[in-house]
Amino acid sequence: MNNKITTLLFDLDGTLIDTNELIYTSFQYTLDQYFPGQYTRENILPFFGPSLTDTFYGIDPEKAEEMITVYQTHNKEHHDRLVTIFPGVFETVKKLKEDGYKLGVVTTKRTEVAKMGLKLTNLTPFFDAFVAFEDVEKTKPDPESLFKALEILDSRPEEAIMVGDNFHDILAGKYAGMKTAGVSWTIKGVDYLKSYEPDYILESMSDLIDIVEGKR
Repeated sequence: MNNKITTLLFDLDGTLIDTNELIYTSFQYTLDQYFPGQYTRENILPFFGPSLTDTFYGIDPEKAEEMITVYQTHNKEHHDRLVTIFPGVFETVKKLKEDGYKLGVVTTKRTEVAKMGLKLTNLTPFFDAFVAFEDVEKTKPDPESLFKALEILDSRPEEAIMVGDNFHDILAGKYAGMKTAGVSWTIKGVDYLKSYEPDYILESMSDLIDIVEGKR
């Protein structure tokens, strides 16, 4: 594990951009249409991270596609009002790009809304690889999307690190043979993330600079 890091792959929601309130309100709105009063904020928390398909088919296979449409409509309508960038993300990603590192986004989100988030926060120009829900057969924690991003960037797993806020990011990175970093601002709580044993926990995104420069 002494290979120099040349490549960084990032999850999007909860890692680079703060979509927590948008995701919560979209789930709450959708579930209240079909199961009034049955879902609280605490019940909704486990739905953060997995794809909408996995989540809604797990709730009600017969109405899953209908619920996905309701969720997506609400999500798009309120997107720009509720989405922000986490502190230090723009500056860190900009510096990594300027220093010659290869950067990619790997998300379980669907392409249209994921790109809305990158555009809103001015992050789009920094990423040469973008892999979303529609681009793979199996989403994280399966490593397929990570391998696809590495292929686009012409990088090897042993010189890459996966940065994320949820268990499926850490597991996908491990399954791909990459280093992994969990972010301490995860909505799930940092102790939860530590239980999956990432190689690093980031107190701020700027910690990545020391990591790639070999100071940690």
